[in-house]
Amino acid sequence: MDHAVPYTIDDHRHRFAAWAASRAASVVGCRFTVKQGVKMLKESGLRVVLAGPDSLPTPDRIDAEHRVWRGRVIAAGESQSLKLSHGVAAKLINVYLKAAFVCGGHADHERVRALHPPIDSLLLDELVAKNIGELKQEWKTAKKIRWSMFSSEEYETLIGHLRTAMKGKPMWMVEEHWPGYQ
Repeated sequence: MDHAVPYTIDDHRHRFAAWAASRAASVVGCRFTVKQGVKMLKESGLRVVLAGPDSLPTPDRIDAEHRVWRGRVIAAGESQSLKLSHGVAAKLINVYLKAAFVCGGHADHERVRALHPPIDSLLLDELVAKNIGELKQEWKTAKKIRWSMFSSEEYETLIGHLRTAMKGKPMWMVEEHWPGYQ
C-alpha cells in the first residue's frame, strides 16, 4: 500500500507556476534552469501565498511585501551563485503569482488586482509606442535601463507609473498591450 502524500491541485498549480516563472525570468546575463528557479521560489517562501488569494498582502501592503520577496529571491539566487537584479527577481515572482492567481480564476479578487504584472522589453516597447497613460517618457526611461537590469528603486518607480496609467484597473490588465503571446 502506497503511503505517499497525495498529489494535489496545490502541488500542480505550484509546479506549473514555478516552471512558467523560471522559463520567463531566465534571460541573457542571468540564465538559470527551471530547477534553480523552483529552488529560489521555494527558499523565498513564496509558495505559502499560493494557499489562496486571501494569503496575498492587501493592496496597500503589496509593494512593501514585494520588496521583501525580491530580496529573498535574490538571496536564494546567491546561494546558487546567481546574481539576480530586482527586475529578474520581480519577473520570477510576478509570473509565478500571475499563473497561480490571475490565470487561476481569481483575477477580480482585490488582492490579485493589485499584483504587479510581469515586465519585459516587449511590454515596454508597446507602452512607448502607444503612449499608454501619456507616460511615454517614463516608459522610454525604463526601456533604456532594461527591465532585466532594474534596481529596486527603478522597478518600484515603474510599478508606480503602471499604477498611474491603469487608473484603478487591475494591474494585470496592462498586459493587453503585451505582444509576447503571438
